[in-house]
Amino acid sequence: MNLAPESPPARSEDLCSRHRAVLSKIENAMPAGGRTNPTLLAVSKTQDASRIRALAACGQRRFGENYVQEALAKQDVLADLALEWHLIGPLQSNKAKPAAERFDWIQSVDRDKLVHALARHRPLGRPPLNILIQVNIDDEDSKSGCAPGAIAGLADAIASHERLRLRGLMAIPEPHPDPRERARAFEALRRLQADLAARHPGVDTLSMGMSGDFELAIAHGATLVRVGTALFGPRAPAEA
Repeated sequence: MNLAPESPPARSEDLCSRHRAVLSKIENAMPAGGRTNPTLLAVSKTQDASRIRALAACGQRRFGENYVQEALAKQDVLADLALEWHLIGPLQSNKAKPAAERFDWIQSVDRDKLVHALARHRPLGRPPLNILIQVNIDDEDSKSGCAPGAIAGLADAIASHERLRLRGLMAIPEPHPDPRERARAFEALRRLQADLAARHPGVDTLSMGMSGDFELAIAHGATLVRVGTALFGPRAPAEA
């Protein structure tokens, strides 16, 4: 994907206001006496580098991208900023090398082939690559992710590589209009995460919840929420 050069810096007032609002909602969604506030991951797919820079000026440091090539172009433009980059979209095996070299987290590992490719390509000069296993919790044909029964084998494979660090699970539950159904999926993920942490004590991250349901996800144990629209505003329609 070819990106135009970075445009003049975007005005940050609206972005900072949205950022503060989301952080406040995250804090308010935490159960009383609960754990520390979940991490906010700003989903910056389709956003140009100037808007990422503007949100970074508001204090946001963690950004999630869906496509490796799009992310690499932005990383080059924003190399002067100390940002943490997460790949949250499906990863093709032929993109494993640049993903392993340039990202801090891969949240979409769902098969053995990716595990071994990422471990092989992670540079020795960088810390181990943080890995989340993506779970297809609602068994949707249109979604990436492994079946719940495959988590244990994938986790063992990840843990066997010193260049990788198993951190937990990620999922995109079906956007069911009934909040009770979404809550059911989130609770199922929380139980899977607890089982995984019992076998791998270093596991500490459950990535679930997006702009429309992150508060519900937090109530059911999310430690990282992926928010795009609530931060950047609605995306413009794709150009023909």
